[in-house]
Amino acid sequence: MSKKTDRLRKNNSAEGMPRALKVLGDIKYRIIVEGIGVGLLTGVLVSAFRLSLVKIDEIRGILLEAAQTKLSIVIWCLLLLFFFTVCVSFIVKREPLCTGSGIPQVKGELAGKIKANWLSVIIAKFFGGIMAVGGGLSLGREGPSIQLGAMVGKGFSRLSGRFHSEERLLMTCGAGAGLAAAFSAPLAGVVFSIEELQKTFTAEILLSTMSAAITSDWVASYIFGLKPVFSLTVSASLPLSHYWMVLLLGVIAGAAGVLYNKCIALSQDFFGMLRSEWVKAALPFAAIALLAVFYPQALGSGHGLVSFVGEGGVGVKALLVLLVIKFIFSIFSFGTGAPGGIFLPLLVLGAVTGGLFTEIVSPLAGYTDTYSAYFVILGMAGYFASIVRAPITGIILISEMTGIFSNLLPLSIVSLAAHITAEIMGGIPIYDQLLDRMLSGKNPTKRKRKE
Repeated sequence: MSKKTDRLRKNNSAEGMPRALKVLGDIKYRIIVEGIGVGLLTGVLVSAFRLSLVKIDEIRGILLEAAQTKLSIVIWCLLLLFFFTVCVSFIVKREPLCTGSGIPQVKGELAGKIKANWLSVIIAKFFGGIMAVGGGLSLGREGPSIQLGAMVGKGFSRLSGRFHSEERLLMTCGAGAGLAAAFSAPLAGVVFSIEELQKTFTAEILLSTMSAAITSDWVASYIFGLKPVFSLTVSASLPLSHYWMVLLLGVIAGAAGVLYNKCIALSQDFFGMLRSEWVKAALPFAAIALLAVFYPQALGSGHGLVSFVGEGGVGVKALLVLLVIKFIFSIFSFGTGAPGGIFLPLLVLGAVTGGLFTEIVSPLAGYTDTYSAYFVILGMAGYFASIVRAPITGIILISEMTGIFSNLLPLSIVSLAAHITAEIMGGIPIYDQLLDRMLSGKNPTKRKRKE
């Protein structure tokens, strides 16, 4: 009897193993196909969001220039700002989970601590983000793009009747695809999904997220072209004997990142004391009106400032003023809870810091070449590593956004130095800080919603 049983077990195992492998193979192929589907939908949605921001940014520039000579244009601009104020405050009140970057919400949902209505969030984030970022607040498109992608993944899962574990995977695919389309950075989208969202590595996560990010980037590239996001040219590499400058910049960026995160918390505390959503929305848009008159360079995400500073020749005083004003306005904009991310503004701050660093330190080191673009790139990586605490994502993201892959060693050094500095100073990664705040109830915009 026992021999017969053993024989049956062997036969079953021999027949079952190929069947099990086939099932696993089918699942792997299926999630790749699903990743492509999520990437395609995310690419279309995020590209539409990105294109809308580009167009409204162009319109804002035209209006600001025309307002200098025509009083009627000034009146129209003020009316437009008032309209944006009303709309953003209504959207935030109607859908609280669309506030801010959106990445903490995605992390919370993947951890099972937040439940969002995917369709409501997509609509609110899309239009709220266009008005908040396009209106001139110092916010970025990447956070909304990541949340939009994650909600596309969730909607794809719900409509196709997938299990919860597969839904989380599809949300991760959508988040990575959102970052890929926002910055034309597919590798950064994959690494961000693993390093920041999942914090684990499996073949299923890698293959599905890669398929989604590549597909999404293909859609974005078809619309925006194959050029990198930032136009920077590094004419010379820093000699190895002067890599102490890279370490020094990393320490500076690490300390600045800790200050940035703490100021974000203070700004949220300030706006948390304001009970009216109308007042919260009105204050930053009033700041937009003031900056439009006295310092329009600080308006918007500041995308063009990276190339401007990277070209060199900007004086120390001008860079210092730009850094202070942009820092304050970015903190102020994000603290309101308006829909918008911090990736791009923090990269701009890092770029300005890098430009200021080279203008001050390079002459002391005896250089006639200021290495502006070189340190602008390193400054962005240092800020990202300190604030987000995802150094690998930062290295790959900056490389893809600049199209320069020859600086991996200094990028790694500055990111490591900034990361360690932030750790020693007790800084908390920004998205962990924001998620903890949201879950603890300190975020006044948090409401319980039914799916």
